[in-house]
Order: sequence, then C-alpha cells, then structure tokens
Amino acid sequence: MSGVARLKTLIRAQERRQGARLLTASVTAALVSAAAVLLLGVSGWFITASALAGLAGPLVAHSFNFMVPSALIRFLAIVRTGSRYGERVTGHDAALKALAALRPQLFESVARGPASRALTLAGGDASSRMVQDVDAVQNRFVRLSAPWGAAAGLVAGIGLALLTGWMTALAIAAASAFGVLAAALVGRGMAEPAGRAVQAASGDLKTEFAALAAAAPELQAYGVKPWAVERLAERGATLERATQRLAVAGGWILLPQSAAMALAVLGVMATAGAASPPLIALAILAAVTTVESAGALLTAFRHNGAVEAAVERLGDLLEAPATAPTQPAAPIIGLGADLSLAPPRRLAVTGPSGAGKTTLIERLMHLRTPLSGEATLGGVDAADTAPDAARALFAYAPQQAVLLAGTVRENLKLALPGADDDALWAALEDADLADRIHAAPAGLNAPLGENGARLSGGERRRLGLARAYLRPAPWLVLDEPTEGLDAVTEARVLERLAERLARTGQGLILVSHRPAPLALCDERLAVTGLSASGAVQMSRQKAQAAA
Repeated sequence: MSGVARLKTLIRAQERRQGARLLTASVTAALVSAAAVLLLGVSGWFITASALAGLAGPLVAHSFNFMVPSALIRFLAIVRTGSRYGERVTGHDAALKALAALRPQLFESVARGPASRALTLAGGDASSRMVQDVDAVQNRFVRLSAPWGAAAGLVAGIGLALLTGWMTALAIAAASAFGVLAAALVGRGMAEPAGRAVQAASGDLKTEFAALAAAAPELQAYGVKPWAVERLAERGATLERATQRLAVAGGWILLPQSAAMALAVLGVMATAGAASPPLIALAILAAVTTVESAGALLTAFRHNGAVEAAVERLGDLLEAPATAPTQPAAPIIGLGADLSLAPPRRLAVTGPSGAGKTTLIERLMHLRTPLSGEATLGGVDAADTAPDAARALFAYAPQQAVLLAGTVRENLKLALPGADDDALWAALEDADLADRIHAAPAGLNAPLGENGARLSGGERRRLGLARAYLRPAPWLVLDEPTEGLDAVTEARVLERLAERLARTGQGLILVSHRPAPLALCDERLAVTGLSASGAVQMSRQKAQAAA
C-alpha cells in the first residue's frame, strides 16, 4: 500500500472515530442553510404582504396577521444562529481531535521508517509537513458538512419556490446546479494547481528559512547576509505569486455563483408572473439564498488543491518501511570477515577523516540504510534485521548531539523517560557535567536554548554523553566523545567512562582520532574508505590491551 493510500486510510479511520461529531456538524450545517433560505423567503413574503396590507387601508391592515409570521421569523433566526454555532464547534472539534491523533502517527512513521527518508528530510521541510500540511488536512474534516448544507438549502429553496409553481422551482434548481458545476470546473482547472503551488512554495520557504537561520553566524561572519536575504526574498516571491493565483482562482469560482444568482432571479421573474407579489418576493429571495447556500462547497473547491498536495506530501512520510521478520537473538556484533564481539568487549574504530567510520556505525544501528554483507547482529545480516530490533541494542552519543530547546531534565529523559533525579545526576556525574548543572540556578530544570545554545561546545558534547549513559542498552556507541575537550577534562571523562563500563558490563564501540580514548579498547577495526558499491572497507588490527 502506498503512503498516500495509507494516509487516506488513517483519515477515514479518524472520520469514523469522529463520526458522531461530524454527523452533528453536518446536521447543524443543513439546519443553517435551510433556516437561512426559509428566513429570507418568509421575510420577503412578510415585508411585501405587510406593505400591501398597509396600502389597502386600515381595515385590511388591522385584519392582517402579523404575529404568526413574526414568530416564525424569530424562530428561524434562532435556529440559524444556534445551528451555526453548533456546526462550528462540533466540526472544528472533530477536525482538531482527528489532527491530534494523526500527528503522532506521522511522527512515529518518520522515526521508525527507513533511515534514507529521514536523512533526505530537511528540518524546515519536516516542520512544514508536520504543521502546515496537517493543518491543510483540517479543511477536509471541516468541509465534510458542506454538501449537507448545500443540499438542505436547495431542498428548502425548491420547497418555497413550489408555492409559486413547479416551473419556478425547476428554474432555481437548474440555476443552482449550474453554479455548483461551473464552480467545480473552475476549481479543478485553476484553484487546484494554484493550491498545490501554494503548499509547495510555503514548504520551500520554510525549508530555506530553517537552513539559513541555522547558518546565521556563518552568514554574518562571511558577509553574505544580503545573499541570504535575496534567496529568502525569491522564495517569498514565489509563494506570493502562487497565493495571488489562488486568490484569482477564488474570484473566478465566485463568478459562476453570482451568475447563478442572476439566472435564478431571472428564472423566478419569468415563471412566477401569475403569482401574488408576496409570493414572487418570497421566490426571488429564496432563489438568492438557495444559490448562496452552496458557498461552503465553493470554498472547498478553492482548497481542494492544497488539501490534495498536503495529503501527497504527508503520504511520502507514510511509506511502509521494509522490515524483515528475523531479529537478533543476542547482542553479538559481526564486522568484516573475522571480527565478532559481545559485551563487555570494547572496539575502537579508527581511520582517516571521511573514510566511513561514522557511516559504518550508523548503518549498524539502522540510522543509515545498511548494506548486505557488511555487518551482522546476533548472527543475522544487519540488512535483514528489523530497525527497531537493531536500535534496541545501542545507546548512541553522536559527534554532534542534537539537543531540544527544553531543560536539562527533558533532554536527558529522551533516553530514559522514567529516570528519576538520582539516575540523571549519576549520568551527569559520569559525564563530568554534574558540577556545571548544580551551579545553574534551576539545576536540572535549567533551560538550554535552541540546540543547547546556553552550553559551550564541550558541555553539549558531555550532555549528549550523559544522555547515552542513561539508555539501558548492551552496547554504548560513542563517536568522538572527547573531541574539543581539554586534556584534564578528557582524562576525567575517560576515567569515569572506564568505571561505568566495568560497573554496567556494557560493550563499547568508540570512534576517535585521539590516543587517550583508544587506550580504553581491546579491539581495533581500521576503516580505510568506501568501495565503488558504497560498502565500508575495513580490516581488523592487532588487539590492544585495555587501559
């Protein structure tokens, strides 16, 4: 099943789950349209009849029944107002609840899906899909009541028009059908392409902005801020042009509705000539409101392109990941032809920069798509191992740990949500960061800023290390854990790391160019580069004595 098909299945499931609310919204939308048509039609009849009664003299005026029409008009006004409130509340409540359920499913799909997809998804693009595209899908839920409203308005209008004759009713029905069909054609030809363009241009703008915002210090340092502003201006201009096209399409969609109103009025005047003036007034106003009751449907035509584009973009996140039923039986790692390791062994991965050391360990953990024959997990080819089963074996501290714009506590608990404060402080102590966090006024609740902006580079690295310590996994994977640290801090970090490994019995896979960390390991694997097929070329080196 394709990603789009899976998303539509999820949307339909939410429609069923929110069925009671959506049904209430549809019924109240029907009441709004029917009450609006009846209200304006009866009001037109009442005003005209009252005027004629007044012109006929005091005797006729005194005998004219004002009470019943007045009460009916007030009743219809109350029904319309109350139903409009009910429609908005229940319709949006259903939409928001459905979207609240969809977003976690989409995020989980990104997190659990193939690594190749996550690697190609820019931060701004991911944000626009999870926020903007999901919000666009909201229109699908909110507009589900539109056909009900249009149908109810048509029925009410035809019912009133029948008081003047079936030809009048037929003229109103024909004019209404013309307005809807013509608007649908205009929407398909103009609004849908423009809506798709708006959705794509908005996503491109957010992606570009996120990338340039992340590089703001470099842009300032190299004096290329005007270039960045120009790029954003180009993206903004593209979005503005697409938005203008959508606005123009919206105007063209309204044109058939206006034409349909004119045709309906002309049809009433041509077919209801034998009726009394109050009934003619009733039919004319009923014709106008009958055509107007399809307004929500025309708005849906305007938004269809954006909704469909959003569904397609979100569907890309829901491609079913290719998983295999085989799972590793034990945390035994095989690399190359002759290296097999199990905890508490310690492996150093060495090699020149760019040779593929990080690529190797990320493929091992399914953070990149693994290649067949490169590594095994529990005796099973890593490429045939389910991503969740592979990732459960490792606690990982990458070269550049990504930190959330939250507190120290929130960032640490990503690794172990149920960890208590004692466990958090123990991990910070092992990472030689406890004193720094104790000194912060808020302690574990100290805010870090965007991606840890309130910490130094070395502190961010050690916080990432503490987070990895918290994850209860057989293997601890550290990529350049002491890079950027001074010699004294490095020595303390490595001493506490050695003590922690001896205490927990975890295995260690360590990538580093520095001799001090490498001295912790009893096995070495040299990475020399990537083959023409993309496989990491590696060879086992002579075993080293652990420090």
